[in-house]
Amino acid sequence: MPREIPLFDALVPSLLLVFIGCVFLQILLDWLFGRLGLYRHVWHPGLFRIAVFACLFGSLALLLNVV
Repeated sequence: MPREIPLFDALVPSLLLVFIGCVFLQILLDWLFGRLGLYRHVWHPGLFRIAVFACLFGSLALLLNVV
């Protein structure tokens, strides 16, 4: 797997694209958790959001190495 991906004649690190994808996925999950009222059961919502993002980014980055 290439470490850099050519995008508009510029080499972009593949982890940057994974990071941007995780940001959009986190926004979607944050909206969904807020809509379902799951943040009522969480002690610290901001810390929970960062932990979910770290888990998403870590798992997708590891999947990038496997594929």
